[in-house]
Amino acid sequence: MIFNDQTAIITGGARGLGFAYAQELAKRGAHVLIQDSGTNVDGCGDDPTIVQKAAEKLRAQGGSVRAVETTINTREGCHALVQEAIDTFGRVDILIHNAGWVGYQSITELTPEFLQRAVAVQMEAPIWLTQAVWPQMQQQNYGRIVLTTSCRAIYPEYAKPGLTAYAVTKLSQIGLMNVLANESRQTGIEINAVSPVARTRMWGADREPLDLKPESVVPGVVYLASSECHESAWILRASNGQFHGIRWQEGAEVDYPLDIKGQNCQTAEEVAEKWKKIAISVPEYRL
Repeated sequence: MIFNDQTAIITGGARGLGFAYAQELAKRGAHVLIQDSGTNVDGCGDDPTIVQKAAEKLRAQGGSVRAVETTINTREGCHALVQEAIDTFGRVDILIHNAGWVGYQSITELTPEFLQRAVAVQMEAPIWLTQAVWPQMQQQNYGRIVLTTSCRAIYPEYAKPGLTAYAVTKLSQIGLMNVLANESRQTGIEINAVSPVARTRMWGADREPLDLKPESVVPGVVYLASSECHESAWILRASNGQFHGIRWQEGAEVDYPLDIKGQNCQTAEEVAEKWKKIAISVPEYRL
């Protein structure tokens, strides 16, 4: 897959998964704008030298790369980032929203400030970034958008205590993807999500991993970002070099909302009596 003359925006692109995506797309000919404000592991602070050093490394490898330390925790910041890509490279073909933050607070400890930190980067930023890039992609009749969700939010068995802010905001990107997959019909825009697993600093890794390497996720994201991808509303699970596409999709015989092919119940007692049939599609798992 060649990306000559295409422009990609990658948020959180200076480290971990984002850097791995940027490196591969630049290698394949794309102009890459990497955004990273250089926040620390608790989601605070900023260090503009981090993204500048990452861009220098990619340029030394022959890539066409622009570094931007603009923050994306406001609508204005997201729109400014997209405009900079257009001003620099003339177009935007690919948006990969990779930036994210993992923090732990139990539901009783959760504060508005802590929640808002996650909301800004993992719920609001993908909305404002997509809003900013949408007109450009519509005008050129082409675009690929890759959001980032997490199995920690999708599957009960992988959820962890204290991840309320993280899980809620990561799951919200699936809702955004589903809506925009409908808005993008006949526009040439495809929008999907990746649910990656990699041992990065957000995992707590401080050395080169022996498995679950960021590079093992890259092939799936590159495909979703390419002109070879002609489908939307897929969640691509990516872990240790393996890929699995999932989506929630209604059965063909369902007549929503009048007939969802469920169990008929008129009372709470009937629901209790028929619960094993009602929940028959839910696999057993251990919390």
